[in-house]
Amino acid sequence: MLFETNRSYLASLPRFAQDPAQFQTLLTTEAFRLKLLDLISKAQTRIYITALYLQEDEAGAQILAALYAARARCPDLDIRIFVDWHRAQRGLIGAGSQAGNAAWYQRERLKHDLNVPIYGVPAQTRELFGVLHLKGFIFDDTVVYSGASLNNVYLHVGERYRYDRYHVINNSALADSMVNFLQTEFLNSSAVYRLDLDPIPSTKQISPDIRQFRQRLKSANYATHHAQDEVSGLGITPIVGVGKRNPLNRLIIKLLASAKQHVQICTPYFNLPRTVIKEINRLLQRGVKVDIIVGEKKANDFYIPENEPFKTIGALPYLYETHLRRFAKVHQLDIHRGQLNLMLWNDPGHSYHLKGIWVDDDYILLTGNNLNPRAFSLDLENALLIHDPKHELTAQLQQEKAEIAKNTTRIAYYRELETVLDYPLPVKKLLTRLSRFRADRLISRLL
Repeated sequence: MLFETNRSYLASLPRFAQDPAQFQTLLTTEAFRLKLLDLISKAQTRIYITALYLQEDEAGAQILAALYAARARCPDLDIRIFVDWHRAQRGLIGAGSQAGNAAWYQRERLKHDLNVPIYGVPAQTRELFGVLHLKGFIFDDTVVYSGASLNNVYLHVGERYRYDRYHVINNSALADSMVNFLQTEFLNSSAVYRLDLDPIPSTKQISPDIRQFRQRLKSANYATHHAQDEVSGLGITPIVGVGKRNPLNRLIIKLLASAKQHVQICTPYFNLPRTVIKEINRLLQRGVKVDIIVGEKKANDFYIPENEPFKTIGALPYLYETHLRRFAKVHQLDIHRGQLNLMLWNDPGHSYHLKGIWVDDDYILLTGNNLNPRAFSLDLENALLIHDPKHELTAQLQQEKAEIAKNTTRIAYYRELETVLDYPLPVKKLLTRLSRFRADRLISRLL
């Protein structure tokens, strides 16, 4: 059987042995924020943080203030913060002209007069064609893995939250491997510059360096020479990828193809790559149960309420819903017999950002990868593949799944989802125009 071949491939991957007692699943956004602040305050040797952005708002200020306090407490602490180069130098989408977070980083450095380096990492010469989407927060020998960035909504400062997954893993070998990657690939690159220091070169000035950097990243990987090819119990494999047909993409496809009984997928945007759709179709054909949990359009981070001024970016949640409706229509029989479960997550006023894959309770993929064409071809992504052959994380796994399920509803019939005709007039006009020129396909690949 093909799935047995893929199982053999997964079993052959080098992995770091993991003590199940040192693996913790956090269930709420607030718990994630408190854990980050606690680990920052207790760090003794190193803090390496990688996120799409560290935002200038109340939550971002809490994190940055804690980092400066850690530096003052421990002058020898190795602190390195990595954020996306482009995202840090522009304002929020639709918010008008803004200086960007880099200006804030520089003001804070001057105010504290301490060294907390914040680096801008350019995954591509233009943000539209690729960003730093690598995840991971390392504090001494502890790895906190989440798809979240650092701002009010991701850290639940204020009324609204953006729900993600949060895992705390105490593993010195894994932490060393992830830090080694950042040191080798980022700190040694002429394309990576500090954003907390002035002046910052323009993207145009360093474009040749960025292109070389991206090319090198295509062959970069996490060092696993301290890992083992065979771990009898719980084990973790870190993996990184950028560009088409990268190792992470291949791993995701092989992981899906390895399923015997049950696959559960979480993605905030229903915009799956063709290769993933094809694999899901194969799973359904051979009787594997597939659950897909996706954010309802009002739980999408791009959703704009109808009583607020419309912006073009606000059409995206509706575009994703059209993809989901089309998929549900094709698979209505699978839905009817319970083999395919399409679940919509919505906690009114809040948003959904979960990513990941569970296979037969044997494998768990922690990732910031949105499982969309952009993630599969443009952004720099990573993941942690957890192999749990003895089901030592089952209790945590069930608790996390139950927490996710609290705000989900199952689609029983594809017509429960709205069509373009039901959408607000500005959305209807835009999507109709895009569809006429087939521009919706291009947009789906880029956003």
